[in-house]
Amino acid sequence: MNIGAKEDEAQVAAVAAACTGLVSWLLESAYPIWSARGIDSVRGGFQERLTLSGEPTDDARRARVQPRQIYAFSKAPSLGWKGDASGAVAQGLSYFLTRYRRADGLFRTLVSSDGTPLDDRVLLYDQAFALLGFATAAPLLGSSFHLAGEAEQLRQALYKHLKRTGPGFESGLPHAGPLLSNPHMHLLEASLAWLDVGGGSEWRALADELGELALSHLIDPATGMLHETFDNSWKPTLDAPGRLVEPGHQFEWAWLLMRWGQRRADVREAALRLIDVAETHGVQGGVAIYAIVSDTSIHDGSARLWAQTERLRAAALAARLYGDARYWKMTGDAAAALLRYFATDVPGLWYDRLTPSGQFMRETVTAGNLYHIVGAIYEIAALTRSRS
Repeated sequence: MNIGAKEDEAQVAAVAAACTGLVSWLLESAYPIWSARGIDSVRGGFQERLTLSGEPTDDARRARVQPRQIYAFSKAPSLGWKGDASGAVAQGLSYFLTRYRRADGLFRTLVSSDGTPLDDRVLLYDQAFALLGFATAAPLLGSSFHLAGEAEQLRQALYKHLKRTGPGFESGLPHAGPLLSNPHMHLLEASLAWLDVGGGSEWRALADELGELALSHLIDPATGMLHETFDNSWKPTLDAPGRLVEPGHQFEWAWLLMRWGQRRADVREAALRLIDVAETHGVQGGVAIYAIVSDTSIHDGSARLWAQTERLRAAALAARLYGDARYWKMTGDAAAALLRYFATDVPGLWYDRLTPSGQFMRETVTAGNLYHIVGAIYEIAALTRSRS
């Protein structure tokens, strides 16, 4: 895929202005409310949700949300937040390790708001986020939790209990189909995060296996589309879920592949094609929609917040790596779309879902989306710093 014209000063200025607005919202509104209301000061851990008025709910707590919040607060100091990020991360880690860990070293998927186990199943998706949370917390907390050891213990448990013959992993315990691309995506993210903090060859080997899996099986070479559900031979399932394509995941995989294989032309081509397919067929009315079918028809035209963040994250990295004007413009467009979701009555919260008719659903605010938001803002901030 050819890289086109370079960005102009107007595009750079528009991205810089959007970045300023996003960072200000994060530091002045989001981190303050989620540190004050989103942490359970009595029982420990992070709240699953807040209401749109900013009050915690009593929802059961999914395993994935705890390390996602650990990630979000671990990134806070580097983005300029002056609050107690270390305290937030440390209490979240203590809660997660105490309440979710099973005897086999893997993490159960659900506990009640008081920490009582509710669902002892293991999901690969949750294990991937545990590894990501450990990696991002390690530089902040130093040796206090021995997080490299925690990660290695979990990595070994994954290989013992979930590794398949050939590439990839089972979706969970007990084993049940189909195979899923999404948890492998987050496992690649976690592997790259460990490499960023000095992880060894075992993380490089895992990242390489997952990157090659995406290139050889997950992405359809004819269409450039990445599928979600697969049979045991890594072919898309023949049912309706096997034909669905999520634009948000196209963007997210593109971001990861660009990080994984920056020096490989074939990886760059695949990543940029993922972006272009998603941008062409999966963006409607200025927002990334939830799902299309492999024939490019719309399956679900609602627009989730997380898909906007992944569009922004992929565009910002592509702009930083390649300097192409179209990715600078896409960065500005994606940032503008994301900012719409933050126009709530209580600053620092967000809407999760925009209907096809253009109305935001007034639902409770899922804490786990802070991970997506922080990741996107971190990437656009890196882009603007690269031009300063």
